Amino acid sequence: MAEQDEWEREFDHRWADSAEHKEPSARARMLAARWKDDPPQPAPFRADPDPGGPRRSSWVSTVVVLGCVAAVIVLLGYAQTRSPY
Repeated sequence: MAEQDEWEREFDHRWADSAEHKEPSARARMLAARWKDDPPQPAPFRADPDPGGPRRSSWVSTVVVLGCVAAVIVLLGYAQTRSPY
C-alpha cells in the first residue's frame, strides 16, 4: 500500500495540470525560433496538391475502366474461339 501512495505522490497529474506556468514542447520552441525571423506563408486547409491541373469527372474514369474490362473479355473470347481445342 505504501508503494501505491508513493506512486500517486510522484505522478500527481492534478498538481501538474494546475501549474501556473507550462513550458512549451521542444517542437513548439523550435518552430517559434524558426518562425521568429522567417514566418511561414499562409496555406489553405488541405490544399489541392495540383491546383492548376484539370480535374476529370469520376464518370470518365468509370468508362475507361469498364471499356478496358470489356476489351479484355472480347479479346479472351476471340482467343478461345481461335484455339483448336
